[in-house]
Amino acid sequence: MLTASIVALSSLIVPLAVVEPARPKEIEQARSQPKPSTCDRSQFRVVLDVGHTVDAPGAISARNVPEYDFNLRLAKYLERRLIEDGFTKTVLLVTGGRARPSLFARAAKANGLSANLLVSIHHDSVPDSLMESWEFEGKQSHFSDRFRGYSIFVSYENPHLDRSLLFGRLLGNELKDRGLQYARQYTQPIMGRYQRKLIDPDAGVYRFDELIVLKGTQMPAVLFEAGSIINREEELVMNSAERLDLISASLRAAVKTFCNLSAPILRARTGNSATRSSAR
Repeated sequence: MLTASIVALSSLIVPLAVVEPARPKEIEQARSQPKPSTCDRSQFRVVLDVGHTVDAPGAISARNVPEYDFNLRLAKYLERRLIEDGFTKTVLLVTGGRARPSLFARAAKANGLSANLLVSIHHDSVPDSLMESWEFEGKQSHFSDRFRGYSIFVSYENPHLDRSLLFGRLLGNELKDRGLQYARQYTQPIMGRYQRKLIDPDAGVYRFDELIVLKGTQMPAVLFEAGSIINREEELVMNSAERLDLISASLRAAVKTFCNLSAPILRARTGNSATRSSAR
């Protein structure tokens, strides 16, 4: 879940650079009229960042399960399936320690991996003011059945905003095509300081500039809230093999399209590097 502990606030407000966003028409064309693969999957590195840590496990589900457990399970499943698809350089990024230090540590680790894409895996909750109380297996717990769905976040301070938006939209559209809906509550005033601007109302992509794992990484990056674990029904669904398969199919399809669309950029970088090396 997105909480105050996972953002870095600054007293200095810097004007954002103007970046041309990924255009939805181009995305739709790439998805509906796929060309032969030009992407070398064996060289394309995806980092799957497991949100939170054992020591700082994030939100607690309606049935008292730490969010970290959900994040780790889903990330491991996605890692296995991406490797089966030929993305053999996929990395599962697991970070330890307390909440705030771990944020900078995970960004530093990701930056040292020469990755082409980072997806930070999370599961959602709601502010305390929106929770209700109930008892589960003899223990007091909290829930909110009002909200459900996935969410995708990008930071306008990421140096690859256009491609972060591209992947976010690809992923959101794949999830939508498989019948999932994104969480609508982030646009509502009741969310207080967690209220966010909706960038893409079709794909469910929100803007969240202060997220360290997004603004502090040097590759396209998104934070993916896979579903709500504070919603009692959706928590059970998130544990099902069917939902794991659905999310996996969506993310894998998005990664494949993103890899193909990124191939010309990667080839150009390789060529420029070779030119610089030969000139020395």
